[in-house]
Amino acid sequence: MKTPPRPHASKQDATTRVDAWAELRQYTAARLALGRSGVSLPTREVLGFGLSHAMARDAVHLPLDMPAMAAQLQQRGLDSIAVSSQAGDRETYLLRPDLGRRLGSEDEKRLKQLARPCHLLLVIGDGLSSMAIERHAVPLVDAIVARCPAGTTLGPVVLAHQARVALGDVIGEAMGAPMVAMLIGERPGLSAPDSLGIYLTHAPRAGRLDAERNCISNVRPEGLGYESAARKLWWLIAAARRLGQTGVALKDDSTAALDE
Repeated sequence: MKTPPRPHASKQDATTRVDAWAELRQYTAARLALGRSGVSLPTREVLGFGLSHAMARDAVHLPLDMPAMAAQLQQRGLDSIAVSSQAGDRETYLLRPDLGRRLGSEDEKRLKQLARPCHLLLVIGDGLSSMAIERHAVPLVDAIVARCPAGTTLGPVVLAHQARVALGDVIGEAMGAPMVAMLIGERPGLSAPDSLGIYLTHAPRAGRLDAERNCISNVRPEGLGYESAARKLWWLIAAARRLGQTGVALKDDSTAALDE
């Protein structure tokens, strides 16, 4: 019995086979349906992975230009205060997350001296992606300020160097703020090196648990837009005031409420 002839393969199919699910890639930036060349990935996917990995590393290690950010805020009439965590450099910050949650003693004294009554304190921290902060923090602050309800006052914007999320609670406590929103660069991924997160804490103080904060994640044009993030934040703030707490007790029903 003769072996049936194999179907004719085009020149392209002989070198690179397109995955049958490739059509799904138009709906997401996630790495799926990459295809294959022989037993390996196509060269374009190998190169694309290397580029994404390099961008993720840059997002973590590139220092945030705090003076430039302070200048941008000043142009908008917003005062700012620069502080640092106890992680003295980037290497220490990455190896000792606990130090990134602690405020330097001199900065804590200075914040207490500069404290003034406000309803909400905004803290901008570099976190694990200075790229996210450089690209999105200022336009997000613009959207937040534009939607600030009448009679609601904001404190000076605090710019935090080598910051982890919980540092916002320590800063809020030192400033005597009833609520703090920490805008911070999220851990970069291979398809999103510039995601910004917002963490909201009612009655911030040192030692608050992650379960006592609400998070708005993936703020960027390709994720949750600035206007949508600002609307969601103010909805959560209003709900937190009524409830008297944030975290797992505060469910995010903003989408349904804002659509009414």
